[in-house]
Amino acid sequence: MSRYDRYVLSQYLLFFGFFALILVAVFWINRAVSLFDWLIGDGQSVLAFLEISALSLPNLVRMVLPLAAFAATVWVTNRLNSESELTVLRATGSSPWQLARPAMAFGVIGALMMSALSLFLLPASLAQMDLREAELARSVSAKLLKPGSFLHPTDGVTFFIGSIDDQGTLNNVFLNDQRSSDVEVTYTSDKAYLVRDGDEAHLILVDGLAQRQEIGSDRLSTTAFADFSQPLGAVSPVPADAPRPLRNIPTLDLLQDRDGITQADGHAAGAQAEELHLRFARATVTLAVVMIAVSTLMLGGFSRFGIWKQLLGAFCLLILIEGLRGVVSDPVLDNAAMWPIVYLPSALGLLIAVLFLHLASRPQAFSRQRFRRETAT
Repeated sequence: MSRYDRYVLSQYLLFFGFFALILVAVFWINRAVSLFDWLIGDGQSVLAFLEISALSLPNLVRMVLPLAAFAATVWVTNRLNSESELTVLRATGSSPWQLARPAMAFGVIGALMMSALSLFLLPASLAQMDLREAELARSVSAKLLKPGSFLHPTDGVTFFIGSIDDQGTLNNVFLNDQRSSDVEVTYTSDKAYLVRDGDEAHLILVDGLAQRQEIGSDRLSTTAFADFSQPLGAVSPVPADAPRPLRNIPTLDLLQDRDGITQADGHAAGAQAEELHLRFARATVTLAVVMIAVSTLMLGGFSRFGIWKQLLGAFCLLILIEGLRGVVSDPVLDNAAMWPIVYLPSALGLLIAVLFLHLASRPQAFSRQRFRRETAT
């Protein structure tokens, strides 16, 4: 690469990092507020919050990477144009294709980063995040240790804690068990301890009273006890054979074992084809949006009024490409053989970029059209 190409490429990468950092921070803060309220408010540690936040970063970066690449390309190209650097290079004989070489290299780098994210990091992070969220949901402390509130850890069980001291002792405990269709039992105790055995929660009551009432009878029997263990049942159990979401399945499995995925997880062939090719298409879309940005801004020459028309056109084309990405998935879901249309937005974007660069390399055509309009008026 020439010195100019290296200089412009470094500017693309610099501003890409800046815009990506800003966009990821905005999306992360928006998610972190609700995540913090869920985890910390339910008694989880700050470490759990940081772990879930870190696992969500690949998905956030995947969402903002094309936008950050587009913004960096528009910013740098607009600055080069406003400072007349592109005008000078054109005057020395450089064609728009030569001026777009740094953007092509930048688009390829962005596509490679998106490939690493979409094909490998994203499925792994989503699978691990779902696993950690399931573990946190099964946490006894997150489900039961909420003093001052009536809780229902499982069907037919009502649980209340007056307070919790620093040693973890539960004070003023009330437990109503209606899981049996024949009898209803109510336990009260001044002190209790909550322990967990696998997915089962057990309540150890100390110096309490058990009131037993048979359904359909007015007779009530009471029993005082020194200590008593009452199972509360499974707390947020997660079936061991739950099917994996498609987004969590590794890319190699989607490439090599589609029949096995259909049998084990129940995902249709069309859904697998759409997910697989969407992962590859994200990389090509990143290259397409970069080339659309640079080629659109190459149209026209230097103007004191700026290139706001080109900027608006590039933004509209970005919206068009993103809109098409949401349209092409439905046919593939119905018929796996239609997978090539997943790449239609990328192909259309690259075709538009090639057309615009071709038009930018023939400025005399625009000059003749402008002259004809002026003479006609």
